[in-house]
Amino acid sequence: MSRRADRCLSPKPRGECPGASACGHSPDDREETAMHDHRKLGRELALFDTDPLIGAGLPYWLPDGATVRHTLEEYIRTAERRAGYRHVYSPVLGKRELYEISGHWSHYSDDMFPPMDLGSEQVVLRPSLCPHHAVIYRSRSHSYRELPLRMAELGGMYRSELSGVLGGLTRVRAIQLNDAHIFCTLDQVADEARAALEMIRSAYEALGIRPARYRLSLPGPGGKYVAAPEKWQRSTALLTEVLDRSGLPYDSAEGEAAFYGPKIDVQVTDGAGRESTLSTVQVDFHQPEQFDLHYIGADGAKHRPVMIHRSIIGSVERAVAHLIEQHGGAFPAWLAPTQLAILPVSAAELPNAVALAARCTERGLRAEIAGPERGTLGARIREDRLVPYQAVIGAKEAVDDHVAVRLRDGRRLDPQPADAFLERIGALIDDHSTELWDDAV
Repeated sequence: MSRRADRCLSPKPRGECPGASACGHSPDDREETAMHDHRKLGRELALFDTDPLIGAGLPYWLPDGATVRHTLEEYIRTAERRAGYRHVYSPVLGKRELYEISGHWSHYSDDMFPPMDLGSEQVVLRPSLCPHHAVIYRSRSHSYRELPLRMAELGGMYRSELSGVLGGLTRVRAIQLNDAHIFCTLDQVADEARAALEMIRSAYEALGIRPARYRLSLPGPGGKYVAAPEKWQRSTALLTEVLDRSGLPYDSAEGEAAFYGPKIDVQVTDGAGRESTLSTVQVDFHQPEQFDLHYIGADGAKHRPVMIHRSIIGSVERAVAHLIEQHGGAFPAWLAPTQLAILPVSAAELPNAVALAARCTERGLRAEIAGPERGTLGARIREDRLVPYQAVIGAKEAVDDHVAVRLRDGRRLDPQPADAFLERIGALIDDHSTELWDDAV
């Protein structure tokens, strides 16, 4: 964790703040959370930054921020693999014709970068991944026995955002999207959409995120939507059924649908009360028809699949921005850039600290030694206040290979064997728990 934070971002120990989260502060405390502007905090903690030479809306990730991003992406990939998704890679460029077929060129071109001339062809930085995935699907013949076919990618896409709306990680021009597309039969749509909502719920629990509301996003007046009333009615009915059977309270909002179909949006709010969409589930009858997708049914004939668009955390940039503000930089232990700060009291305990750090590396834990060259023990403890765990090694602990443990929420634990401590926190981290300590163990 960077040493650049010069104020206490989570000032109340857990025991002094009723209802506080594992990070030591309450996410419902609007006044405190409003202090956590991700743009300011992200720079103070050396997570990300921008430079006019690179360009507006094009942030770069510093090592600690890259660690958060990588850990989040690996969590998503693992969750998708366990849910039966197959991962693909697709290029960030495509011919203009690809987006003419998908409908993006006629309905979404204002948000796309201008095409680039390559000889007699024009190529475009893609504004979404779904046309590529539709083409990947149709590259092979598929039987009904293969469905549902779940295809996922953490891929780059680009939006030509106006400079006036750009801000930090929430509105950027280069986006890393957690995207997936499920190709399935009509009878499979409801179950697949409900499963996607459950994946979102599980991820939010691990990330310590609370959805503000669920929204059924519907088309509104105007010409920005595909003109196919029957398809809209069918897809809207399916998503309404999914929400009703899931027992989730939701609001309907006209004018918030994708151009090709309605969607379930999971809304979150920042400390200032501003609302944004983090996750989404969409039903699409349009693109399977545009790309002439089909599968061979039990009757030996061709049938049209339904395409479900699903994103667990949406764009990685917006997800990290929300997490910074939600937790004030005190990320859940499994996501924290540094999970354990090792604090030898004096230079005499430094060899023990080095040995402990090596054991952490072997176990896959991210540890950092905060040695006496960085100041007094008290100063180092304050400096590393956002790190989930601190292991203090004094002369007595060094003799017995013990550590005196301090938790980020202010709790101090009795000295204990170092290996037992690492095993205990490793289990919580492997479980993607938001709890810092399991008192039941």
